[in-house]
Amino acid sequence: MADTEMLTVFCYDVADDRVRQRVARLLEERCVRVQKSVFEARLTAAQARLLVDRAAPLLGPADSLRLYAVTAQGLKRSQAVGGAPLAEDRDFYLF
Repeated sequence: MADTEMLTVFCYDVADDRVRQRVARLLEERCVRVQKSVFEARLTAAQARLLVDRAAPLLGPADSLRLYAVTAQGLKRSQAVGGAPLAEDRDFYLF
């Protein structure tokens, strides 16, 4: 169960432009940007913690980074209007 992937949402509030860009680039390595400061990905708890641990040293005392893990039940009740669709739990093949 520990390696089960869940929809994981990261959002941040970072004042400094340079720091904000670094945090965004870090999150873009594993996540999809769905709004200016909101990212989504399907990650295990360990993968999500690793991203937070990598981003934390970049943040200043007034900055914040939040991580939300959306359970399967929560995902069923979630909605997205416009922008990127919610990340799905399956592989895709393009032909």
